[in-house]
Amino acid sequence: MTSAASVSGDERLRLFLALRLPEDVLDAVEGWQREQLRNIRAVRREHLHVTLAFLGHRPALEVESIVGALRDAAAGLAAQPGEIRLTPSRYRETRSVGMLVLEDAGGRAALLAVDAQERLERLGVYRREGRPWLPHLTVARWRERPQLRLEPPPVRTFVPSDAAAYLSRLHPDGARYEVLESVALGG
Repeated sequence: MTSAASVSGDERLRLFLALRLPEDVLDAVEGWQREQLRNIRAVRREHLHVTLAFLGHRPALEVESIVGALRDAAAGLAAQPGEIRLTPSRYRETRSVGMLVLEDAGGRAALLAVDAQERLERLGVYRREGRPWLPHLTVARWRERPQLRLEPPPVRTFVPSDAAAYLSRLHPDGARYEVLESVALGG
């Protein structure tokens, strides 16, 4: 974990909020990637997550309020009965990524995402996309779409381990993610 105090206040950080995955789900997805995504740049295990909100570059001074919005959204979700339950339902490709679309039983992940996004908007640090939030797990990246037709991995319905605010540092071999702070989801 990194302390927000370890960077200068005017430094700009590339940030996002995401759900983290349990170890057994990471094991299953990683095995599926090895079998199904040969000769394709698979997203590394330590970078697998379900994005709640991508904020882009933000001043370091905003990190505490951004993490506070995530904490408050998670606390609001915990105050309601039930837990987030996600299940890989299908494989999908876009122009630049391959993803596993997740079924959100009861819509609780969407409730968390929308609440966090609304809180971030009120802070003036985020603007929601025009389309509804889609729970998914990016599993591969490419320059040229391979047009694969794959079945999702045989992963059970899972409960995310927690939510986290991430720092994303760009490198020639791809972005590297670092958890700034994690937040329990309750339920």
